[in-house]
Parts: sequence; structure tokens; C-alpha cells
Amino acid sequence: MQPTSDAPNQNASSTLFHRVTRRTAIAAGATAALGGLGDFAFLSSLNPVSAADAALDADTVRFGSDIEPMVRLIETTPRDKLIDAVGAKVRGGTSYRHVLAALLLAGVRNVQPRPSVGFKFHAVLVVNSAHLASVSGPPSDRWLPIFWAIDHFKSAQARDVREGDWTMSAVDESAVPKPHRARQAFIEAMNKWDVPAADAAVAQLARTHGANDVFEMFFRLGSRDFRSIGHKAIYVANAFRTLQCIGWQHAEPVLRSLAYALLNHSGEANPATSDHAADRPGRDNRALAKKMRDDWLAGKRSDDASAALLDVLRQGSPADAAQAVAKHVNSGVAPQSMWDAMFAMASELVLRQPAIVPLHAATCTNAIYFAYQQSADDTTRRWLMLQNASFLALFRQAAERRRKLGDANIQKITPTENVKPEPAAVTRIFADVGRDRPAAAAGTLAYLRNNGDPQLLIDAARRLVFLKGNDAHDYKFSSAVLEDYAHLSPGWRDRYLAGCTALLNGSSQRDNGLVTRIRGALASS
Repeated sequence: MQPTSDAPNQNASSTLFHRVTRRTAIAAGATAALGGLGDFAFLSSLNPVSAADAALDADTVRFGSDIEPMVRLIETTPRDKLIDAVGAKVRGGTSYRHVLAALLLAGVRNVQPRPSVGFKFHAVLVVNSAHLASVSGPPSDRWLPIFWAIDHFKSAQARDVREGDWTMSAVDESAVPKPHRARQAFIEAMNKWDVPAADAAVAQLARTHGANDVFEMFFRLGSRDFRSIGHKAIYVANAFRTLQCIGWQHAEPVLRSLAYALLNHSGEANPATSDHAADRPGRDNRALAKKMRDDWLAGKRSDDASAALLDVLRQGSPADAAQAVAKHVNSGVAPQSMWDAMFAMASELVLRQPAIVPLHAATCTNAIYFAYQQSADDTTRRWLMLQNASFLALFRQAAERRRKLGDANIQKITPTENVKPEPAAVTRIFADVGRDRPAAAAGTLAYLRNNGDPQLLIDAARRLVFLKGNDAHDYKFSSAVLEDYAHLSPGWRDRYLAGCTALLNGSSQRDNGLVTRIRGALASS
């Protein structure tokens, strides 16, 4: 669907972000020079990059001299040689953080977050998920998720080439506002859905403002509309978290990509002057958030209130869901009980339909909860909680439109009998994952209820993602749910993880084949 006449900014990317053809760097598979590492035998098959291939278009965004060579190595090395090339750099002393930064920057420069903040753009979205899997996994395996993400980037890059070879352009410096005007200019541009103005303003924000101040705005913007099935909120959380690791000095291109992604309105008329279904919960919940009690954080936990909200989420409208949250909190229920119900609903959707839409109900809830935790603005936090409730109703409706939801109920999972809290039980659980989902859920609940070590189960889940993961969603989903297990109250967390086993990787799946290559690339010669 083409943008309507009152949405001119949807096409503004043609001047803001141009297409650059990558000549032989992609088509002929030229490789990057690996100076100083020629003592490794496998490098003898790699050809150096020519001066023409190494040169960037004059209008292309450039990174700092410290990181640009590593980004170019990732961009220009053929997929079948990239694991070895990066492995050589790592063995030569390149740090984890440097590789992570180059991977993210290669993604934002080469992969367009349009027409939806998903699809090929998962090469960017998965970076933080891979990082979380890495830092949470066994030390011996911590490079595996990052190398998997590097390989995944190459497939996304190739798809982007096929779809037009988009590349992020340099900032229009003549349009960049003065530092003291940047914040207001950015807010106005985002409210008008004005791509060029937002791009210029956010560049200045990255140069002159702090991370917390900037992301306070992005937390609201990422959750204001239900487009791209939650990917906008996911990108905000992942961008913030990855920048916390790699450093704010890399913020400018990331924030430009983020603002550009958030301004996508799927070919609909400009939301600033229209009334679209995707935008209504955001507007309605702003008014509702103002009606919540001032001491909304002082309530008491209530499993009964969690169960009542869960019933509304199963059948109510987006407005019903948000109003139920406000009603419970205003009656003295702790926000934690509302989040327990929302996490539980995401897990139940996964169990009822182990497919792409429920998966994003879980990963989006993870992202919005992260924003809720990080925000320092009281009204924003209330609003985010209401938005997540509305979004879950929208996820349920979206899943129902795809196919009939199953009748599984997370509160009615019956634990398997005679399950002992031992490693053999974990092995049986992951043998059932992907083959007998109800058995995997029942076994997980029994193992945890019988005082099995949750860390043993979580470590096994991560290891299987390393070995079996073939899709960005494997990393996104597992990183989200294994993190969120600790965010639920004790009475809910075991059922939450039990339901989520429906979309974890099982031991019966084929190995992804990358682990052997990665270990070989990292091994000493």
C-alpha cells in the first residue's frame, strides 16, 4: 500500500537514507584485509579488499576511525569467510565489546527498518538478545551467540541488497538544530511524524544530551502505537541496552536508525492528522494514566487481582484491559500483581498458539517492562503499564485472526507426577520440547515445584539455543523469557516458564552447524 498524499514523510527516506550499490564487496565477495594476522593458515585463502571496495560513498554515514575498520570487515567479507575473519581478529586481541559495537553499527548502516521494523531488520534487533545470551551463558560459550548474530547479519545484508541496497546517509548538517533547541525540535518532529526533522534533531541529541534524558523520550515513543507487532518497543529497549555496553560514543547512528524506525506508519496516512486503530490505545491511556492514584506504587500484591486481570486479558478489548489495570491499582493492588498477570498472559498465548504473534507478545512485554523499570517519569511508568495491557489484548486479537487459539490455560497446567529435581528431569523436558509441548510444560512445572534448580534449566535452554538456534526469534524469545522468569512473583514464575517452553529450542532439533565453525575459528592455530 502506498502512502497517501497527507503522509509525505513516509517517502522522505529517499533523500535522507540513500541506496548505495556495493559493487564487488558483496557481488564478487571481496574480503577485508587482516593485517598482522597472516600467520594463521586459513587466511591464505582470503584476498585483500581493493581501494575501490574499501571506499565509502561520500554521502554514507561514517563511524569513528577506531570502529570503522571492524565494521567494514563485517560488511565486506563474504558470509562463508566471515566467521574465520572475525575469529582471527578476536585471537589477535579484538575485544568482545569492539565486535559487538561493530556488529550493531554494521546493521544500522546497512539494513533498512522498513517497510516494517522486523523481517530483515532482526539483524539489528537480535544484537542485544545475543549479548544477553552471551553474558548469561557459560564462559566457554560466550562468543557463540555473537558469532551467530554476525552470520545472521550477512543474510539480512544480502536481502537488503536484493530489495534495493539501502544505506544510511550522512546527517544533513545544515538542518541540525542548536543544542539547546534539540530536545524540543525532536519532540515536535516525532509528534508530526516528520522524518527529516527528527533525523537532524536526534543527531544533535546524541552529540549533546545524556543517555537517560534521550531514552526517557524514546520509552514513550517506542510504545505509543501498535505497529510492527511490538518491534518498535523492542528496538528501543535493545538499542538502550546495547549502547550501555558499547558506549554512548556510538549513539548517533543508532538513534538515527531508531527514530527512523519509530516513524514508520505502514503506508497509512500521517498519524499526526489521522485516527488509526494502532494509535488509539496510546492516546486513551494517557488520559487514563492521569486518573491513577498518586500513591499507585504503595499497593499490596494480590494473586486474586492477577487472576482477575488475566481473565480480562483473555477476552476483553484493549480498552478493557487498560481499565482493569487502572481499577485494580486504584483499589490498592500493587503494580507487580498486574505485571504478573501480563507476563502470564504472554506465556499462555505462546502455549495456546506457539507461533510468531504470541512470541512477540512475550518479547514486547519484556521490552515494555524494561522501559517501565528504567523510566524516571511517574506518568510514563503508569502509561507503559496500561499500554502493555492494551497491547496484550491486541496481540491476542492478532493471533486469533491468524488461526484459532488453543484452549490451554496457564493456571491449569498439571505438574507431571514423580519428577525428581535432578539433571535427568531437565534432559527429559528438553527432549519433549518441540515434540510434546504439554508434556514439556507439565514437566517444567513439576521440576520447578519440586525444588529443582531453575538455573540448571535456564542454562540448558541457553545451550540449546546456541546449538539449535536458526532464527533471530530463537535468541529474542529465549533471552526475553529466561530474563523475565525472575521478574514474576514466586507464585507465578514457574507457570510462566512452563508455558514458554512451547517456543524454546528442543534437544531433538537439528544442530545449526555454526558451533563447529565458530569454535574452529576461535581455536588457537
